[in-house]
Amino acid sequence: MSDRTEGGTSHTSKTILNWADGYRETLDRIIALRGTPVTILATGDPLHFGIGSTLGREFPADEMRILPSPSAFSLAAARLGWPLQSVACITLHGRPVEHLNRHLFPGARVLALTSDGSTIVQAADMLVARGFGASVLHVLEHMGGARERTVRMTAQDLLAANTPFADFNTLAIDCAGDGPVLPLVPGLPDDAFRHDGQLTKREIRAATLALLAPYPGALLWDVGAGCGSIAIEWMRAGGRAIAVEAKPERLAMIAENAGALGVPDLKITEGMAPAALDALEAADAVFIGGGLTGEGVFEAAWAGVKPGGRLVANAVTLEGEARLVELRGRHGGELTRISVARAAPVGRYCGWKSLMPVTLWLVHKERDA
Repeated sequence: MSDRTEGGTSHTSKTILNWADGYRETLDRIIALRGTPVTILATGDPLHFGIGSTLGREFPADEMRILPSPSAFSLAAARLGWPLQSVACITLHGRPVEHLNRHLFPGARVLALTSDGSTIVQAADMLVARGFGASVLHVLEHMGGARERTVRMTAQDLLAANTPFADFNTLAIDCAGDGPVLPLVPGLPDDAFRHDGQLTKREIRAATLALLAPYPGALLWDVGAGCGSIAIEWMRAGGRAIAVEAKPERLAMIAENAGALGVPDLKITEGMAPAALDALEAADAVFIGGGLTGEGVFEAAWAGVKPGGRLVANAVTLEGEARLVELRGRHGGELTRISVARAAPVGRYCGWKSLMPVTLWLVHKERDA
């Protein structure tokens, strides 16, 4: 509501906006009303996957007054008796259901906001495909309303029953099954990724990510991403990532791996460094997994590292290793060489099969004085 005065007479005008008219369009109209009193109605806690978080990116806190109500997570946990500190609270509202993949572990509990009733079926289908079909799904519909009800059944039974669900619902999952356990710590099995051979092997990947030091919210550039393994494991540890890959046939592979491993928000940029790096958001960490010897690749990557950030580059060829030695001479940092051997059949027996040695270089960018 806004007040205006015309010809000495006070008038009150009311503008009513509806999110159903289009999310972006409505948000733009709200932004245009800045300086005018505006009331926005929302369910639950606006700062827990709600409109308050979105508006916080447009307006400072002192321009807003937020009055929270119990969130869907709080209401669902109260009805189920689940301690919230032991539950993964996520949103699948307007987001790929593949986000759920990152939270599937035996005994895990997940509370998820949904887009509508179809999200329930998509989640059940994913659970069955991952070997968690025995998980119990609690579909809590219209919580706090006259039509409230809770439907409970296993994921596999839900798919067989073809039960319709209300669009206004919250999904709770009590995970059970014998699906593969894919830990959140770096070093997933190589066969967790679809690849064409361009893959940082498990042991080297774990060491590389330890040097990169992921943390929540930090941005990584994965330059020469291959199948995306470094970027994906960085995001599973809570960070954000951009995978830069020049070969078109690998882009679909990266997207498939990201979805299967629960980080479908991975940003994928097609192109070759250094040109592909020009317009990217500055990074907290950069990994160069391929193309290090290319002209200008290191220089563009290093320019994109924020002050206080770090860069890690790996090399397997003599030329790549020579480049790392040269760069270390100019910028400092730490060089590490790792050799890995895996047991493999040798006729009727077993022996060690060595992988190519890999040289890793870690360098920090000094903070501005």
